Amino acid sequence: MTSPSPRTAAQDAVLALLLEVTGTPKPGNVDRHHDHDDLRFEHFLTGAVGAEPAFRAVPDAPLGAAFRRAIEGMSHQQGGNTQFGAILTVLPLAYADAADDLSPDGAAAVVTATTVDDAVGFYRAFDAVDVAVDDPPDGMADLDVRRGGDAEPVLRERGLTLADVMARSADVDGVAAEWVDGFPRVFEAAEAILSDDGPVPDRASRVFLDLLATELDTFVVKTHDHETAVSIRERARAARDGETDPAALGDELVAEGVNPGTTADLTAGALFVALRRGVSV
Repeated sequence: MTSPSPRTAAQDAVLALLLEVTGTPKPGNVDRHHDHDDLRFEHFLTGAVGAEPAFRAVPDAPLGAAFRRAIEGMSHQQGGNTQFGAILTVLPLAYADAADDLSPDGAAAVVTATTVDDAVGFYRAFDAVDVAVDDPPDGMADLDVRRGGDAEPVLRERGLTLADVMARSADVDGVAAEWVDGFPRVFEAAEAILSDDGPVPDRASRVFLDLLATELDTFVVKTHDHETAVSIRERARAARDGETDPAALGDELVAEGVNPGTTADLTAGALFVALRRGVSV
């Protein structure tokens, strides 16, 4: 049995980001044993701490404004974008927690309640860091997130809420799909963390591998291609099932430059839910 967390939701949000990056191995991701050429373990620690004031603003600040503030705070380190997707996953869950309904229905209610102002805040967050995104579909260049704050007039003219923005990306982005569907993979992964035992970073590593083995990582699709994502899923499945060594897979994916970032984002969300539900740390 678990009991509610003794920490504040803001503390657990930051702790979730920290525990996510300390999980080892998380094949292809930065972790305690793996850096990337442009991103190091310390950058993720610093990014998590930088986001903390925004989490403390929940629920008083509008979600979009809090997200922008979190990303701006995260960016105050030398690595650039460390946790954009992870914060985008955790933040609506923090609002659901503040409403005493940290559940799929509660998270869905937070998404439904988002406004045009929230969408503007989301777009303005792209002004703080470079985020790997695909080119927009034909006819949607004016809604390219890389426009950042310059997209505000279009968002307001069309009356697009942040929920609307996420719905437009749900078929190609795993975090957006969670927003649209009530965070089903996040809550399922949280239950796996709660029912597991041992150090929480080890549980996070196992959940990460299971998530990676179950569905294609959309960040891998975005930064490589569909075929690569399928191959990574199958290699993760072999590692999860004990047919190959997860640590060796971690070394291989870092060497290959394959980073399953979406899977890490969902793992961070699952850790937040597990922490709020009282997982022992």
